[in-house]
Amino acid sequence: MIDLYTWGTPNGHKIHIMVEETGLPVRLHKVDISAGQQFDPAYLRINPNSKIPAIIDNDGPGGQPITIFESGAILIYLAEKTGQFLSTDPHARYHTLQWLMFQMGGIGPMFGQCYHFRSAAPERIPYAIDRYTNEVGRLARVMEKRLNEAAYLADDYSIADIACWPWVKGLGNFGFDFADFPNILRWKKAIGTRPAVQRAMKLLDSD
Repeated sequence: MIDLYTWGTPNGHKIHIMVEETGLPVRLHKVDISAGQQFDPAYLRINPNSKIPAIIDNDGPGGQPITIFESGAILIYLAEKTGQFLSTDPHARYHTLQWLMFQMGGIGPMFGQCYHFRSAAPERIPYAIDRYTNEVGRLARVMEKRLNEAAYLADDYSIADIACWPWVKGLGNFGFDFADFPNILRWKKAIGTRPAVQRAMKLLDSD
């Protein structure tokens, strides 16, 4: 059994999708970040960075429990544990991992900052809004070009798509029109219709 500490954010949804896609049994622990529960001392022993998600796999390597934080690391771990959504072929594997890192180092931080300055900051700072909105657009154009070449980011549906989808599905909320990104829109719809993804988006509701 895997203990999953999570909340309804894009980073949380990545792992919700992965466990639904793989069929792994999980025990949910809601960490209400709006109430500051991520700073609880007990949770900090699981994730010292006070973020969600995190997991404790009670049947980890060698049958010993293992604790993992950072959503990208969790995706890699669960892919390797199940043998799904990350190829063992070296070329395909690193092709997938580079697009996963594209999300971790680009999509997540830039979309997050863009949302903050556009919607949550107590003061509107035009320079910051323009900077992060432009970067979201640049990243989206990189994805659009790639998805013109292949159905999914790493050719086959993988943890790279699972990582990007919860962030990029909301591209319209950042001032962009999906009509300008037809390949992303096609990709977004294809993933959004997967039964596991639909279950994942309601996972917290069922707890």
